[in-house]
Amino acid sequence: MKIRIVGGGLAGCEAAYQLLKRGHSVEMIEMRPLKSTPAHHTAGLCELVCSNSLKSTGVDCASGLLKAELGLLDSLIIKCAKKSAVPSGAALAVNRESFSAEVENALLQFEGFVRVTAEYTQISNDLPTIIATGPLTSPALMAELTRVTGRDALNFYDAAAPIVSADSIDYDYAFFASRYGKGDPDYLNCPMNQREYNDFYHQLISAKRADLRDYEKKVFSGCMPIEVMASRGYDTMRYGPLRPVGIYDTDNLRHYAVVQLRKENVSGTMFNMVGFQTNLTFKEQKRVFSIIPALKNAEFLRYGVMHMNSYVNSPGLLDDCFRIIGNNTLYLAGQLSGVEGYVESAASGLIAAICLDREVRGLERRPLPLDTIMGSLAAYIAVGNGFDFQPMNANFGLLPPIEDAPRDKKLKKDLVCRRAIDAMTTYAKVIL
Repeated sequence: MKIRIVGGGLAGCEAAYQLLKRGHSVEMIEMRPLKSTPAHHTAGLCELVCSNSLKSTGVDCASGLLKAELGLLDSLIIKCAKKSAVPSGAALAVNRESFSAEVENALLQFEGFVRVTAEYTQISNDLPTIIATGPLTSPALMAELTRVTGRDALNFYDAAAPIVSADSIDYDYAFFASRYGKGDPDYLNCPMNQREYNDFYHQLISAKRADLRDYEKKVFSGCMPIEVMASRGYDTMRYGPLRPVGIYDTDNLRHYAVVQLRKENVSGTMFNMVGFQTNLTFKEQKRVFSIIPALKNAEFLRYGVMHMNSYVNSPGLLDDCFRIIGNNTLYLAGQLSGVEGYVESAASGLIAAICLDREVRGLERRPLPLDTIMGSLAAYIAVGNGFDFQPMNANFGLLPPIEDAPRDKKLKKDLVCRRAIDAMTTYAKVIL
């Protein structure tokens, strides 16, 4: 059967792959390069705009468990990420261009895949459809979704971190090391003593920011601008992206604060400032971030930018298959649906595709087990938390508790992870 997918990001491409390999043909509608967004720079599928990191690979954390579950379901995004990975310690970071090319080439191997360059603005019931246009969905399509669903879109502001040239970093003030020595020492650490941090902090909180309109001032804690984080307290950054815990230089010294840089490409010619999403003006970014000793002469290849993200108020609108309730062949996926994060977006696309495939083939509906990260995230999207609905990352707090769980936190987490993997392994045998 022919199926329409609107949007060529991680959710849309994952959904396309899952449907193509199940024998469907896919018409993917992507508006770039005909029309771009404030954050995208290419016309490639699966362009990563905020960071090149897909977070930790360790199965003892929620993001790592999510990747393991996706691997059990033959995720295209996970396979392509591993093929295009760059050294990043215990995290899975990718070369953005290689990653995009890997995904696009994989989809083009299927004869039934067609990419159409157009802006999709009118929802039609002529084909089963997954709308996965992401957090930068065009205003015209958001208006159409409001008309079809009767729900106004919600908004928050997202931010992308600066990228600096490797040649411009002062390595006399930087060292490679991983936190607690885990994995390879792929992070370049830029330490500050207390005096340097104090100067950086005060300059950062007083620096000029780009003007925002009132409805653009809401931020999401998972991708908070560094200056907003700093404004919440002197030590907030030191408990966040600048935390020095577990990082020691060659003299075995622990510093007052540490800015971490991560390779942006395989060749290591560019570095991303980890956790430095920002809304400072470009001039102020250069001035304030150059206070960091290792970056005193830094050449900024890309300054941090901010853009508005949109998502629907999904509880009661979407079910736990990401299907619009009352319309069996219209699904939403990706950050538009209320999940937050690259891998979470891919997961939502995979879930939507599996469920839509079963729907059009007349098979029994099979939502994912609640004991899995993917299943619990889908349930959150469908039900919410009873409060103000906000985008959600994968996290252990979504999972049901272990009965008679031991007090030891590590043992408890191990049991939760083992339960999730067992549940997903069983589910995969039925679905694949």
